Amino acid sequence: MLTEPPAHGAGRYAPSPSGDLHLGNLRTAVLAWVLARRTGRSFHLRIEDLDRVREGAEQRQIEDLAALGLGWDGEVVRQSERGQAHAAAVQSLSAQGMVFECYCTRREILEAPSAPHAPPGAYPGTCRDLSPAQRDQGRRRMHELRREPALRLRAGVDSWQVRDLWAGEVTGAVDDLVLRRGDGVVAYNLAVVVDDAAAGVDQVVRADDLLSSAPRQAYLAHLLELPEPGYAHVPLAVGASGARLAKRDGAVTLRDRLALGESAAQVMERIGDSLGLPGCRTAADVLDRWDPASLPRHPWLVDLPG
Repeated sequence: MLTEPPAHGAGRYAPSPSGDLHLGNLRTAVLAWVLARRTGRSFHLRIEDLDRVREGAEQRQIEDLAALGLGWDGEVVRQSERGQAHAAAVQSLSAQGMVFECYCTRREILEAPSAPHAPPGAYPGTCRDLSPAQRDQGRRRMHELRREPALRLRAGVDSWQVRDLWAGEVTGAVDDLVLRRGDGVVAYNLAVVVDDAAAGVDQVVRADDLLSSAPRQAYLAHLLELPEPGYAHVPLAVGASGARLAKRDGAVTLRDRLALGESAAQVMERIGDSLGLPGCRTAADVLDRWDPASLPRHPWLVDLPG
């Protein structure tokens, strides 16, 4: 079986409270919980509320996870309450000479020529090695725009390697990623690294559209002298068009399905069916029966009536 040995670390699920969780989100949460419990880890719930927040979404998400039989250890953590830890991480990197101010707008970055083989939109290093006079000019420009310069990592490598439970050894690009945005909000890549380490998370289960972020985050953990977690990226759920599952695909949330007369157990059955486990009525059923080696490698096509 494709499992890791029992450990005293932790797994987690970390939704953004921008709306109700759809079936793909719930499936990922179930798999994160199952992998943590199966390997003797604790399991934590963190609300990543630094960006988009819809009123009431957090409470609805918590209720939906509980309805499927998912529980977590300790209190729910909110990323917005961890500003001091995030700022301390930026300060630590700055003390190592690994932070610089960036005065570019998003449009300028997208339109700038990129280095050979760099992915589209990769930061081209415009502000990395400016003179003092050029930095002063950039700060004046930011003042006129009524925003702060972004803070970027002065990366010392071009790539970093991580190990994923299903994808194996993955080497990904590392660039001068943003640590703190121009609006003063800490960037996701930094916050997730700091918050996972603080909670003892050594097993990160999430959708595979975030696999390309793992090498950057592991590199940040290395620089901050934090443990690099293991990763397990699961296939996305997609709608009939093949695009990521969304509200446009119909009644895709637990609450949508409940409104159409389905029970939480029937929704859990859909998730179980997607894993080749018919008849699962709770997350505990998946825990008892699922072999991680059997995880489908292709996206889950969600075709729902109603």
